[in-house]
Amino acid sequence: MSLIYSLVPSTHVASRRSQQKSPLRWPRLPGASLGLNIATLNQTIPSLVVVAQSPREFQVLEDELRFFLGDRSRSVRSFPGWETLAYDRFSPHPDIVSQRIAALAGLNGTDGILLTSVEQLLFRIPTKTFVAHHCFTLSTGQSLDISDFRQRLIDSGYLSVSKVGTPGEFAVRGGIIDVFPAGAEQPFRLDLFGTEIEKIRFFDPMTQKSEGHTHSLSILPAREFPTDKGAVEIFRRNYRRVMSGDPQNSTIYTSVSEGRFPAGIEYYLPLFFEDAGSLFDHVGVDTTWVIPEDLEGLLSVEWARLNDRFQLFQFDEDRPPLPPSDLSLSPSEVLSALDTVPRVSVGHSRKVVGGCQEALEPPTYHVDHHSTEPFSALIARLKQSSGPSVLISAESDGRLSTLSDLLESYGITTSRFSSWQDFVSGNDTGPGLVVSSIDRGLLLADQSIEIIVESQLYGSRTTQRRRRGRSIDPEAIIRSIAELTTGDPIVHADHGVGRFHGLEFLEVNNQQGEYVVVEYDGGGKLYVPVLSIGVLSRYIGGDSESAPLHRLGGDQWVKAREHAKKRAFDVAAELLKTQALRTVRAGTPFTIPSLEYELFRSEFPYEETPDQETAIESVLEDLQSPTPMDRLVCGDVGFGKTEVALRAAFIAVHNNRQVCVLAPTTLLAAQHLETFRERLQRYPIRIEGLSRFQSPAQLKDALSALESGTVDIIIGTHRLLQKDVRFKRLGLIIIDEEHRFGVRQKERLKQMREEVDILTLTATPIPRTLNIALSGIKSVSLIASPPSGRVAIKTSVQPYSETLIKEACGRELHRGGQVYFLHNDVSSIERMAERLREIIPNAVVRVAHGQMNRSQLEPVMRDFYHQRFDILVCSTIIESGIDIPSANTIIINRADRFGLAQLHQLRGRVGRSRHQAFAFLLTPDPSSISDTATRRLGAIAELTELGVGFALANHDLEIRGAGEILGEDQSGAIEEIGFSLYAEYLNRAIRSLGENDLLLDDPALDSPRPEIDLFTSAFLPDSYLPDVYSRLVIYQRLASATEETELADLRLEMLDRFGPLPPEGEMLFLQSVLRLQAMRLNISEIRLGRSGGHLVFRENAAIDPVALTALLSSQRSRFKMASPIKMRVSLELNAAASRARLCEWLLQELDPERDSAMRLEALLEDL
Repeated sequence: MSLIYSLVPSTHVASRRSQQKSPLRWPRLPGASLGLNIATLNQTIPSLVVVAQSPREFQVLEDELRFFLGDRSRSVRSFPGWETLAYDRFSPHPDIVSQRIAALAGLNGTDGILLTSVEQLLFRIPTKTFVAHHCFTLSTGQSLDISDFRQRLIDSGYLSVSKVGTPGEFAVRGGIIDVFPAGAEQPFRLDLFGTEIEKIRFFDPMTQKSEGHTHSLSILPAREFPTDKGAVEIFRRNYRRVMSGDPQNSTIYTSVSEGRFPAGIEYYLPLFFEDAGSLFDHVGVDTTWVIPEDLEGLLSVEWARLNDRFQLFQFDEDRPPLPPSDLSLSPSEVLSALDTVPRVSVGHSRKVVGGCQEALEPPTYHVDHHSTEPFSALIARLKQSSGPSVLISAESDGRLSTLSDLLESYGITTSRFSSWQDFVSGNDTGPGLVVSSIDRGLLLADQSIEIIVESQLYGSRTTQRRRRGRSIDPEAIIRSIAELTTGDPIVHADHGVGRFHGLEFLEVNNQQGEYVVVEYDGGGKLYVPVLSIGVLSRYIGGDSESAPLHRLGGDQWVKAREHAKKRAFDVAAELLKTQALRTVRAGTPFTIPSLEYELFRSEFPYEETPDQETAIESVLEDLQSPTPMDRLVCGDVGFGKTEVALRAAFIAVHNNRQVCVLAPTTLLAAQHLETFRERLQRYPIRIEGLSRFQSPAQLKDALSALESGTVDIIIGTHRLLQKDVRFKRLGLIIIDEEHRFGVRQKERLKQMREEVDILTLTATPIPRTLNIALSGIKSVSLIASPPSGRVAIKTSVQPYSETLIKEACGRELHRGGQVYFLHNDVSSIERMAERLREIIPNAVVRVAHGQMNRSQLEPVMRDFYHQRFDILVCSTIIESGIDIPSANTIIINRADRFGLAQLHQLRGRVGRSRHQAFAFLLTPDPSSISDTATRRLGAIAELTELGVGFALANHDLEIRGAGEILGEDQSGAIEEIGFSLYAEYLNRAIRSLGENDLLLDDPALDSPRPEIDLFTSAFLPDSYLPDVYSRLVIYQRLASATEETELADLRLEMLDRFGPLPPEGEMLFLQSVLRLQAMRLNISEIRLGRSGGHLVFRENAAIDPVALTALLSSQRSRFKMASPIKMRVSLELNAAASRARLCEWLLQELDPERDSAMRLEALLEDL
């Protein structure tokens, strides 16, 4: 095997290259053989450009080249397309821009392989001079002027932000600079001592914590065009030269003139240069190009597509398109440039000249589930005594282990290899196994080597690399007070609901401090010290505009809080009762059919996300337990909940149990029926549907077969809950979106819960606060991570425009996709559809809405699913569960009439494939929309990153999520006091009830936080941390900390991110530590000033009475009990640090679990 490379006569290619006039021709190379040949060619020709003929081949070739090159895979530089259409109003994802710039910068005098696509040969790109001029290196020990560096970053296209998380961003905080360079895998933190770079660290963009050190880093430009004043002047001059009409009528011209660069500016890139470059300018003259044989035809198609787009927008005065001749080279110019360079042409029908290792079409070894030996084809191949050396590739260790175990069960011994090089240099005779992402098999023509990939066994797979993106905590937006804007409702635990009016610095008792300002009904204002921010929480429980504001000093809040506490107590008791009943009832544990299950798992055509794997493992554990399962799987739309249900159903059927799948709508039931049948088609499992999409005869047959036991899985709507539906051996019920069923259906489901395993699916987010409260009572699995390869949906809010509709539909149809046009007015929906037919005459448009009968609706939805027409004009009937990967554009008319949750659900109908999805939210004239609707639309347009959408929905759905689990009768209590405080009451009630020590009026349900006041300044000055929202986040984290280790970690993070704490900041952290210590001892208040102060104990204070008595008797002049719960302190302590030390000593002295404390006299002498 180690001779494999010598089989490829690339030296012959190299010898011809020097004398080449016409291209060297390679035949069509099937499977992964093209990647192998290019990798081998790179051994003798170090500098190559590889042109993929399509985006799909681009991705496949990149995976193959990295696999075959092994240790040299870093030499592969990818220069992808922008993933937008020409003249789009959207800019490409920052990761793509970063990747492109890194590829261009890497071409500067270094060898390697540049991988690109046909369309990128046409487009003009930044000049070589621009890239070189804006690339520079920073090293430790180097002198750096912060203001000059800041300006240089801005001129290179970087954006100044408060928190760095995406390539092209930077933040300056005193002597600390965070920057996320283009082309880098993660951001860096520069720590300056004066003007010298003392340290360079890289950090996690999610946690913002440093993770390691480096001695240098390279800064590349963040945009593909210059953004300095000189470049703006060049743009203005070129714009006036190229474009006709008054430039002042164009927002593109006026925006750039003001130093702003709107979305889609990339399609004006040549205007920023005196003479823009092309890819040929960046590539050395000795570089060999590997191109498709039909390149001329492919270039012509791209050129025609560009001209069609130009024709579509050429009369747009606001954003006039740059003529194709200015934006791009022509096909003839590209072909002329290629005529002068060494090249290899691939894809000829016959081999004209040698120079490559030919291959055969990789055979298939499809698994036959109807056979007693499903893997017979593969096993027969591997047991051949002669034939190629075989390497089997799987995309993960788990999949590879499954294959290894399977082959071992047939007596076939395998060897693990770490790479392709490891395999070809080895001497093992049996089949090899390797983890890789290659998607095509390989069989060399001389039969020496064969690579078998999973698609040859299980059919096509979706193995897309995960685009690096901003990591998001799905709770961050909801739980953090920092997301509040002025006027938002906020809850104070003691005073009720008011409105947030920002942060304010005040001087009280000669001490500077920062306060949260809350305004109440009647205009009263409350100033909450940042040390007490823990008593505040966001109000979530209904429309923020109609939040029930309270008066300061009134009794309305006290009544609402008592009512909510009683409700929380009742819910806790009901939950614990349900848990006890299910625990007592013995169930029949399922067994997992290991081989069959592993086969079924392997056929899942996607890569499981970590959250998905965790949810599946939890379900498997539940099914194998004698206690009946009652698990809720909660995940954002399109995040893979259905696959979790499929795994559970598969196991139930293999245990000879029937499965009932309940969906709230006919369309969702039909979708599930299609999905289950497609996923389980290779298995002898009978699946039937029960909804209005089935005829009476079909329903009768399905009911009869269900009762006789010949139906394994039945899928339907609430029709399945009627009394005439009888099962022979029901074992599992899967409920999708239970909160959408009616009261009677829910009562029926409650009865069924006592008999069988239950798995509930929902896209309604369950807040972490509630999840914690329910832990150990109800099983909840969260799927918050998006599937691999999923791209965030580009969302745009626009006034209604037929030009925009034509553009959006044209973009989607041009790439072979489909469009949802949501018009939620049945009376005018047909007129809307007819207008679309007039606007887009080439499109096939059909209508679907909830008032259509079965015979009308079913064929429309079936035809749309099978891509038999282009545009579906529909009502909100599509809101839940419709999964059509080819539909990647949704246009929502009158989006201002929808709630945030509904908009999120509707937007989630698209973006279910690797393609960039688009959502257009159309509104009437902005002046006619309410402020609430404007804010709602703005929020959903801005928060488009995957995972952020989950948190966004949480904002609108928390009350629904609570109602789903706790019962709708809780909605009133939640609305009265807000969800966060209600969840806290519920948490305490469950914990205390479980310990059998809670009375309804127990003060433990209130347990306000201790108040600590050392009469000194304790806050974060704006000179240290200028961003107000960042300060709010820190204050919130200080207030929510429950362990001193959390505070220590946060302090280290502060030092890392912002530098040394000022004295006020140190005191803030110190008082936060004292608060935790006081809370543990049930001390409610500590106040210590220059001449002393007092401590107030709760009735159930956890202090050492012996220590307290000893203190009072030995230090009578200094410590006295002013009341049974209040101790006075009489000491002169002028320094705040001394007061803090005394406070710390007292808390340690009174702690029953204390170590030996310093004697007071010694402490005072030390102070």
